[in-house]
Amino acid sequence: MEEQVVLVDIEDQILGYMPKSEAHEKGLLHRAISILIYNSEGKMLIQQRALSKYHWAGIWSNACCSHPRKGEKYIECATRRLKEELNFDTQLSHAFTFIYKAFDEASGLTEHELDYVFIGKFNGDIDFNREEVQAVEWISIEDLEEDIENNPDKYSFWFKIILDKIRQQG
Repeated sequence: MEEQVVLVDIEDQILGYMPKSEAHEKGLLHRAISILIYNSEGKMLIQQRALSKYHWAGIWSNACCSHPRKGEKYIECATRRLKEELNFDTQLSHAFTFIYKAFDEASGLTEHELDYVFIGKFNGDIDFNREEVQAVEWISIEDLEEDIENNPDKYSFWFKIILDKIRQQG
């Protein structure tokens, strides 16, 4: 059975539940999480989404993203998906929340998410889940910003918004 997402309004009040693919076909607002991971050198972990993903396949993005399940708290989802995708645990803290809507031309699907962003630190090897992740890389913020400027289509829409919000917050 396909995983369901939690449909919400802009105040994060639950409206119902829907299969993930249907919510993305209809572009309905639903809960999501995004995780940023830094190492002790201040580099950020980015991942290339697996080529088998049904949308945004092969796109580079933040360390991990997902959708909370029915009854699952945002932090529980973030902790679960970090382990499932990147095979490590670390303490996460909530940084900010935002809403965005983006259309993926390659799949014809729309992301419309109320996204809770978490930040954590990790040092070590990443034995990532190859069904979820194509590749990972530690990158300096300066190099990342330069690459985004030169290759904007290489990166996810939401990741670019997250980076802008971090820049605004200092």
